[in-house]
Amino acid sequence: MYLTEFDFDLPQELIAQYPAESREQSRLMVINRTTGEIHHTKFLYLPEYLNPSDVLVLNDTKVIPARLRGQKRSTGGKVEVLLLRPLERETSETYTWETLIRGNIRVGEVLIFGDHQLIAVVKEKDATGKGVIEFQNPGDFRACLDKLGEIPLPPYIKRPEGISNLDRERYQTVYAKEEGSVAAPTAGLHFSEELLKKLSEKGIQIVMVTLHVGPGTFRPVQNEVIEEHKIDPEWYTLSEEATHTLTRAREEGRRIIAVGTTTTRLLEFVYLKHGKLVPGSGWADLFIYPGFKFNVIRALITNFHLPRSTLLMLVYAFGGQELMQRAYQEAIQHRYRFYSYGDAMLIV
Repeated sequence: MYLTEFDFDLPQELIAQYPAESREQSRLMVINRTTGEIHHTKFLYLPEYLNPSDVLVLNDTKVIPARLRGQKRSTGGKVEVLLLRPLERETSETYTWETLIRGNIRVGEVLIFGDHQLIAVVKEKDATGKGVIEFQNPGDFRACLDKLGEIPLPPYIKRPEGISNLDRERYQTVYAKEEGSVAAPTAGLHFSEELLKKLSEKGIQIVMVTLHVGPGTFRPVQNEVIEEHKIDPEWYTLSEEATHTLTRAREEGRRIIAVGTTTTRLLEFVYLKHGKLVPGSGWADLFIYPGFKFNVIRALITNFHLPRSTLLMLVYAFGGQELMQRAYQEAIQHRYRFYSYGDAMLIV
């Protein structure tokens, strides 16, 4: 398949720069794969489209304030670091992270963040900016990160006033628990605690899984032939409790609904690897595009995604390419809000 098949023109003003006034007030497009019908509603009415026998699977990863702005000790020049994942805690006085580094930085350079609250040495760096830094005085590293770090909003959210306290709250799901993501699982941003309570009262089971979202979620596919693309691996955890609930639901023919592309990739990766759902942790790197056979999920809640992205390809694979192209064009005509802070769709 060719990359051009996943392209579309989107008016820039439809890229949401701020979240909706309240989480569940986002708009919701409901798409029926069997009939091809498309309905327009609000996310707060989601319970009306779900059955008491359904199982809703959420990704409980938590976004860390992973963007650090500092300076080089040698020249005072500005530097920006995006923490991707911790490597290993070698001693109580060092902490090593895989990172993306912006700025003219050499290996061995010492970086200062805040008033010397964090000091790091660049251990590795390649031409793309990917590297490894080692913090020399982390102390209470998490407290320092909370104080000095910023929530790493996606590059298509451009704010003249910068990141606000609102982003620290709203670029995080209400059920976020397991720290490790540099991007939010955005389909989950529409759920409020009240809406989750309504779903539970209806009898819908809610299952938590974890997949830590990496920076690759924003990276467009560069290969013209999409099958040549390699997806960045991301760390997942599937608990015994979640595995048991989902396996039983499949055996009973109940509908498993994935909230987001991250949840989808986790579940389908584990099933494809083992031939069944198996508890455990590891690196998931499943690239889903049209032609993929879904074994676990039977419905999907997701946002409206970037053209030429792996997320869009997954949605086309699940919903059908022709139907999803029509749905996206209808979303543009109806002025839906796109991307991370945008509106949502339910594909059944």
